[in-house]
Amino acid sequence: MIAVLTPKTLKGNWGTLLLPINNDDSIDYGRLSEEIGQLIDAGLDGIYSNGTAGEFHNQTETEFDMVQEIMAERCRAARMPFQIGASHPSPVISLHRVRRSVAMSPDAFQVILPDWVVASEEEQVVFLQRIAEAAGGIPLVLYNPPHAKQVLGPAGLMRLRSAVPSLIGVKLASGDAQWFAEMRSINLDMSVFVPGHLLATGVSERVASGAYSNVACLSPGGSQAWWRMMATDPDGALRVQERILQFFATCIVPLKNAGYSNPALDKFLAAAGGWGHVGTRLRWPYKWIDEKEVAGAREVAQRLLPEFF
Repeated sequence: MIAVLTPKTLKGNWGTLLLPINNDDSIDYGRLSEEIGQLIDAGLDGIYSNGTAGEFHNQTETEFDMVQEIMAERCRAARMPFQIGASHPSPVISLHRVRRSVAMSPDAFQVILPDWVVASEEEQVVFLQRIAEAAGGIPLVLYNPPHAKQVLGPAGLMRLRSAVPSLIGVKLASGDAQWFAEMRSINLDMSVFVPGHLLATGVSERVASGAYSNVACLSPGGSQAWWRMMATDPDGALRVQERILQFFATCIVPLKNAGYSNPALDKFLAAAGGWGHVGTRLRWPYKWIDEKEVAGAREVAQRLLPEFF
């Protein structure tokens, strides 16, 4: 475990675990371990499990424990920072996931707010305070992307940060110029992670500390080089982002508009990137993108983003 993360030190380009699913709907733990090794070799700033792309909502608790154990063992051996996604629509299950995982010493826990019945402001605080107590000093990151049932604004984030000191970061969507200005003005004292494909904008606006990155799904090594470029050549990084967005508009947005979920899109990105053997399959009852679609997307990606390959 590295030094305890803070709002200032939680930053960078973090890659997500994607869940390899066999034809019988079981998890392929061998392919999962191989994937973790590939993410480590790419030199990412960190790895996290059980985000949306990790299908945290569709695992048994035995499977959850196995995924975390494999990640923790491999990351500790490589001295790779890692965060455990303890999210679950049930707050009780999320709490139990944190309690069982503390011994693995992750660098942070990621959680969502209670999801089936939307929590009031008071209930949000009570929930996070109990999670923080169970985490035993390990910092928390709030996973609050656009598809959360309750997406918090700057004022809501400030309220939670004040009530829960170990809440050091948040994953959320980027906004417009007014949103960036408001985020800068409130002195949030939290690490703000924005969508991977908009990271260069977030950094240039002096708001984003990093990304739990969908671009790392496409190319772990390419996304890491792009992150480093934001420090050395910010204008060049913005030009790369324009090409990333062109790829997304050409190959990803039509699939999203066709009804495919974010996990399906992230697995498709990894297949198009061609760096691993995760596959595009999702767990029942969710539909996935046919592997036949991969070759065309890979051709577009290689043309628009040759440095990622």
